[in-house]
Amino acid sequence: MSSAEIKWGTPSAVWWSGVSQTRAGQLLRRIDDWFSTPMSAQKIVIFLSVYLTLAANWALWFQLERIGGAPAVLVRTALVLGVLNACGTAAILAFTAWTRWMKVIWLAVAMTAAMSQYYMLTYSVVMDPGMAANVLQTDAREVADLLGWRMLLAVTLVMAIPLWWLTRVRIPAMRPVKQIARNAMLLLAALGIAAVVIATMSRDLAPLMRNHPQLRYMLNPIASLYSTSTSAIRPLVTRKKKLIPMGAGAALGASHASQSKPMLFVLVVGETGRADHFGLNGYARNTTEQLAARNVMNWTNVHSCGTSTLASVPCMFSPLGKKDFEARKDDYETLLDVVQAAGMNVLWIDNQSGCKGVCDRVPHAFASEGLSAEQRSKFCDASGECRDMAMLENLQQRLDAIPANKRDKGVLLVFHQMGSHGPAYSKRSSKESKRFTPECKTEVLADCAHSELMNAYDNSIVETDRFLGATIDWLKLESQRYDTGMLYLSDHGESLGEYGQFLHGLPYGIAPEVQKHVPMVSWLSTSFESREKLSMGCVRGTADATYTHDNLYHSMLGLLDVKSPSYEAKLDMFAGCRG
Repeated sequence: MSSAEIKWGTPSAVWWSGVSQTRAGQLLRRIDDWFSTPMSAQKIVIFLSVYLTLAANWALWFQLERIGGAPAVLVRTALVLGVLNACGTAAILAFTAWTRWMKVIWLAVAMTAAMSQYYMLTYSVVMDPGMAANVLQTDAREVADLLGWRMLLAVTLVMAIPLWWLTRVRIPAMRPVKQIARNAMLLLAALGIAAVVIATMSRDLAPLMRNHPQLRYMLNPIASLYSTSTSAIRPLVTRKKKLIPMGAGAALGASHASQSKPMLFVLVVGETGRADHFGLNGYARNTTEQLAARNVMNWTNVHSCGTSTLASVPCMFSPLGKKDFEARKDDYETLLDVVQAAGMNVLWIDNQSGCKGVCDRVPHAFASEGLSAEQRSKFCDASGECRDMAMLENLQQRLDAIPANKRDKGVLLVFHQMGSHGPAYSKRSSKESKRFTPECKTEVLADCAHSELMNAYDNSIVETDRFLGATIDWLKLESQRYDTGMLYLSDHGESLGEYGQFLHGLPYGIAPEVQKHVPMVSWLSTSFESREKLSMGCVRGTADATYTHDNLYHSMLGLLDVKSPSYEAKLDMFAGCRG
């Protein structure tokens, strides 16, 4: 209700009367009166579009400042992008310019813009469809790591005015025909102004957007709305993809027929591991002491398929390779399907937010399943998130639960790590792994001293090192019954403040090297080497060779001695050292 409608004698009237006597109170009263003035939905859309352009695009303005240039050019570019953003937002919201029932939608748009700005400013990410898809697939535990009072304050600063205004403003009723006509005029006017600006400023805009493609995903809320709706709607409207079988012709090779012991292999899918922070790769800190002590094979020049779990994990298990995987029109069965079709047993154990479809057709479980109360108190926190060591708990029982006649055909275990998932790096390491202190313990990574951020991240690598060392030790014990081996490969890297960027998920073409350069490590028992007729001296000679996620599918088939028409020897890292 407006100030004129307040009933004197009520608590709200007494409060308002007191506030109104002050100069600030009189200003607030005039603002509230203006906010209460009846206004058409079209005017609301225009004002809201201009407001969000000014209040929710600081990431864009700062990026333009970093790009640099003459002050006059910088101002002109900012004005042009601001006008285009306001026109684009108004054109989108023209479809919602109806009655007061649209207020919820307008507030949702403002909330989306406020949250997107916070994450773009805090972590230097951009809101492309890939990032939006990552957000939509993030589980509650990962969301909790991102929440904090700073986010609440940042969102409140943007949302306060729209919330106050939209709850107070009244929208007069209008005949449907007139409403449609006005909405159409708003849409055409917004698109017309945008077209004129683009036509007159294309000489400046074209090279800017070509040289800095990230800018198109920083226009807020246009990019946020586009990317989120694209990620949410695309699966509903696109043709349902067929699943192309890859298991036809898959069979166990000769080593399985002549074996004295069955095979037991562990494939560890790392999370957010940076190659340049592994001590094995020459990092100044010895973050991989356990792996070094176990004489593992380490590769130094490996690159990921994507910069996020959603992009990388399905790609690295695919037979297609990065280029064909991203261009595919249908889905294909994965490495796990082929290994299972050949006769080996496959078990995926997850300590992440899921396998992104890779393990859908094979047995799979979460690390937290089956843990006793004592084990949970040791490895898991109050939210239910567990450290990676939990995947080794009850592992013997999981293995022994497979019937003996099936175990004799071999077992492939896949561990999907929590690894170094940010921004809560300090939560990813146990007390025993916290060798570098003090740690960054806030979700706003830019607020931490760089040394504290490095300490927290490096401790998470130490935890991964301990986990991989413990996995190798378990496999050594199992070598009495099995020919054992392990391969570790991270899904993507991480930005830790370089160029003002944090976390991961930038579009691959503009992502920095640190988000794509990943560690890869292998350990094989002596009996496994003999079984596969591998020359380890030859294998170690490939340490500095260039590899990518494309090599995983074919290298694993070669190591497991699984014959398949989809196998390509030229992509098998071990092929040249076998026999």
